[in-house]
Amino acid sequence: MGSGKINEYIPDRGDETIATSAAAASGTQIIAIYGKGGIGKSFTLANLSYMMAQQGKKVLLIGCDPKSDTTSLLFGGKACPTIIQTASAKKEAGEQVAVGDVCFKRDGVYAMELGGPEVGRGCGGRGIIHGFETLEKLGFHDWDFDYVLLDFLGDVVCGGFGLPIARDMCQKVIVVASNDLQSLYVANNVCSAVEYFRRLGGNVGVAGMVTNKDDGTGEAQAFCQAVGIPELASIPANDDIRRKSANYEIIGHPDGQWGELFGHLATNVAEAPPTQPSPLSQDGLLDLFNGEEVGRNVVLEPATVSDLCGANAQAKPSLEVVYDTV
Repeated sequence: MGSGKINEYIPDRGDETIATSAAAASGTQIIAIYGKGGIGKSFTLANLSYMMAQQGKKVLLIGCDPKSDTTSLLFGGKACPTIIQTASAKKEAGEQVAVGDVCFKRDGVYAMELGGPEVGRGCGGRGIIHGFETLEKLGFHDWDFDYVLLDFLGDVVCGGFGLPIARDMCQKVIVVASNDLQSLYVANNVCSAVEYFRRLGGNVGVAGMVTNKDDGTGEAQAFCQAVGIPELASIPANDDIRRKSANYEIIGHPDGQWGELFGHLATNVAEAPPTQPSPLSQDGLLDLFNGEEVGRNVVLEPATVSDLCGANAQAKPSLEVVYDTV
């Protein structure tokens, strides 16, 4: 098991700590958590938010994934009515959405799901934007929380899912990944988004990464060092954790087996400053892995028209209009 403490590696850049957005002045830390689908964001966030509440913090957990599963572990597997579905039903009935219709609590953790459209019936990113518009109508900016945790799907690149980064809606971002290429690819994309909007004047930074299902091979830790972000915690690949998560059990109890791990994570999430990462190129990302595993020795061989058309390949005149040069 990892110690849960922030790595000692610090990027050697004078602007490593990025100025936070105006929301910080209110005393509320708004943190967006990104990661590949299925990597364990919801598991991590449910236990993190629960631990924070047990430490006396007032926490709001908002699920921003269209499949609406962020709060499922927190509520023992029970579905939480989503903001989008509830708002639609209330609108048809000529009624207004109230906080109690969409926000629920357990042991000091407040939680809600934005939701999304049915399959094939709308844009998930637009659903995110609509959900936040509804939150603003409910007085989101006046709510008094120590922490607001936003669970975002990281492997979807449309604008709605990048809202917190693009519009400075949060002070910092945390990525959840593992020792596999695809989850680190997503983490690298998130770092690239932060860097891009930073160049446009944005203030959001990356506070660090949580390594989930850590099997000890070290690629996630190497990624953190390469891009210049700390590892906030290492959650081991463990049968007890897997089994309890599958049964919708909270393991982030202060006096439980995993209490120390999530206690350190809660502290690190609270204290880690937003930093400006240095995302890797595709080749740089591949260099974190064994060459035989990721195909670095493969040579790209250009295809020809004959390859594509076989015996039917024929030279055809171009339809392009070519103008005589003067």
